[in-house]
Amino acid sequence: MPNPRRRRSPSLQGRQRAHKNLEAKTFSTCPNCNAVRKPHCICPTCGYYKDRAYEVKVTA
Repeated sequence: MPNPRRRRSPSLQGRQRAHKNLEAKTFSTCPNCNAVRKPHCICPTCGYYKDRAYEVKVTA
């Protein structure tokens, strides 16, 4: 069974793990219907984005 050539030092290990943190998802409210939606996306409830109506595609 192959073995690793070199052991990873604690400082390198910590620097690599620094980017593995999870971030909370951000949400915004729709100015048209006040529903919770993802930012910069069409509202799934009313289909509005930046005061314009768009066709909402339902994926099932």
